[in-house]
Amino acid sequence: MTAAKPSLPELHIALPELPCDAAGPVFSAPWEAQAFAMTLALYERGLFTWAEWAECLNHAIRDAQAAGDPDRGNTYYVHWMTALERISANKGLVTSGLLSQRRNEWEAAAQRTPHGQPIELGR
Repeated sequence: MTAAKPSLPELHIALPELPCDAAGPVFSAPWEAQAFAMTLALYERGLFTWAEWAECLNHAIRDAQAAGDPDRGNTYYVHWMTALERISANKGLVTSGLLSQRRNEWEAAAQRTPHGQPIELGR
């Protein structure tokens, strides 16, 4: 069963802190839009509900704040990624080992990429 695509009002209800304008979600960097799109794709496949997602995101934000995140509004999608990793692992969509491996691969790729160039895996 696939879930219906959420409307903007549904997103605002489930995720009141989601950065939006009148047209919908707004992003400061391409990776934020990609993280949002991945989450939306998993939701649309029926792998979790918006209520489950909101709870997971709230936990990620609370954990970050408890660890000292000053909550200046520029870390929302960092928490989003944490929540995406957690819900994906909790639902058995990915293992923590694979997440760790992928983080290491991205870090290595970032270190070998000249500043201002796109980071590519597998070079």
